[in-house]
Amino acid sequence: MADRVHEEGEIGRRGLLAASILFLVVGLALPLWELATRSVEDADGRFTGLDNFREFFTHPHLYRALVNSFLVSGATTLLTVPLAYAFAYAIMRTQMPGKAFFRQLALLPLYAPTMLAGIGLVYLFGRMGLVTTGFFETFPRLAVDIGLYGATGIILAESLLAFPAAVMILMTALAGADARLYEAAESLGASKPRIFWSVTLPGTKYGLLSAGFVCFTFAFTDFGAPKVVGGSFPVMATDIYKHVIGQQNFAMGATASLVMIAPTLAAFLGDQWIRRRQHGAFSARSVPLAPRRSRWRDWIAFAFCVAASAAILSVFGAAGAGAFVKHWPYGLELTLRHFDFSRTAGSGYSALWNSLRLATYSAVAGTAVTFGAAYLTEKGRGLERWRRLTRVLALVPLALPGLVLGLAYIFLFNREAFAVMGLEIPNPLSRLYGTMALLVICSIIHFYTVGFLTATTALRQLDAEFELAGESLGAPFYVTFWRVTLPLCLPAVCEIAGYFFVSTMATVSAVIFLYTPDLRLASVVVVNMDDAGNTASAAAMGMLIVLVNVVARTLFGLAGWLAERRTARWRNSRA
Repeated sequence: MADRVHEEGEIGRRGLLAASILFLVVGLALPLWELATRSVEDADGRFTGLDNFREFFTHPHLYRALVNSFLVSGATTLLTVPLAYAFAYAIMRTQMPGKAFFRQLALLPLYAPTMLAGIGLVYLFGRMGLVTTGFFETFPRLAVDIGLYGATGIILAESLLAFPAAVMILMTALAGADARLYEAAESLGASKPRIFWSVTLPGTKYGLLSAGFVCFTFAFTDFGAPKVVGGSFPVMATDIYKHVIGQQNFAMGATASLVMIAPTLAAFLGDQWIRRRQHGAFSARSVPLAPRRSRWRDWIAFAFCVAASAAILSVFGAAGAGAFVKHWPYGLELTLRHFDFSRTAGSGYSALWNSLRLATYSAVAGTAVTFGAAYLTEKGRGLERWRRLTRVLALVPLALPGLVLGLAYIFLFNREAFAVMGLEIPNPLSRLYGTMALLVICSIIHFYTVGFLTATTALRQLDAEFELAGESLGAPFYVTFWRVTLPLCLPAVCEIAGYFFVSTMATVSAVIFLYTPDLRLASVVVVNMDDAGNTASAAAMGMLIVLVNVVARTLFGLAGWLAERRTARWRNSRA
């Protein structure tokens, strides 16, 4: 009986694993193949070899956009990583008050579409901004014009948006400290600065490098902030958008997309190399470091966190103020008129409803797909090559800019037929073009890696004996999965679902090429409103997205907490 159950279970696992690989092939590999194919063709579909790439690197404007992207990303990394390190150090290595509050506030940019950070900076530092006008000429001596539109604005916006990811990475790096190293350094008479440079900083070097790669990739690939504050300063993301939307030059858009992938792929591979080398910092014999109370250090850390939090709040607070005042900066009376989207570009609340639907579908389907794929690769046996292929494919989306993925989807799913050996073969995937299903697939693929890695981490904490015991008792694998594995992993499931929901609500780059007039999305409407000059309405829609994400994240967090309490009781009852 047990052998039969085992055999049937393996057949079921293989079938589901094949379905997971097929999903990744259709949603990831085939679109990228189409993108590569279009990059070596002209507008009429004729093969041109590397002519498009030669034109890209010899065209002054296109080459300038590439150089500018490197400059902006490098500056963003150099600005963000030290600030994030200081913020993470204050939370993890001091006894300052309010650490839980500061930790949550640092995550605020994750809940907003990237355009909202640009809009907030416009209200602060734009031509009629609060700071630029000296607080509306109330304090003219304090007026400062930083020249927002261009490289300055992009760097400020990207630093704000990359800050949460860098803080989370560096907090993790600072958490794994061995108190014995610090005790040895103090016993040798080392000063506080010497201990920092010789113990703390080397112990977190891998986290610093990883945070640097993440900040560089984020700044290099972001579309929303440069679209708002970039002005006439070209970068790769906005150039790809102009090629596709403005000039309908899909071949050059594909070429620029492949050029854009190269640096992000290099950063991704560098980050993976760093993560593989990061081991052994905290062993079973290590003693956790408990931060000591130091009056001056704690208050300096508190003051820095207050300043950093104030900077975050000022940007999003300015965007929120712009959404609620009548006419910035001339009429500052409070009003709700900007939340009446019927008079502005876009579909207003119907777009917000579409985004809610898309985020919900992506959260449910994305969690099922990524957790199922992780379960099959971690808990399955045999088919090692196919499981390894699934792991490799699952990591690829992390290196893909959203614009590149969206453009690749146009090439694959908007194609009516394939020419194979002189024959026209209909494309069955073309039926998905312009549907909510395609937006869901694109969103799942775009955020696939984080969900997959989260599920993998949770599953690796479970002993393989659960599956073996289920098989020995004659229970099919799906019964063990449903009654044991899934309940124990419910906190991670809630975390994955929350991540998919929040990310899908806020993203614009992955869907900017795929929406239709009947399927406008809230994040895309923010772009359209800003293009039409309705900045206040764009800020209003952006604030609604933030509100929805904060509520959703709270609910998912509460669900995860309740699930963790339930599994804790389950574990204790069997202890």
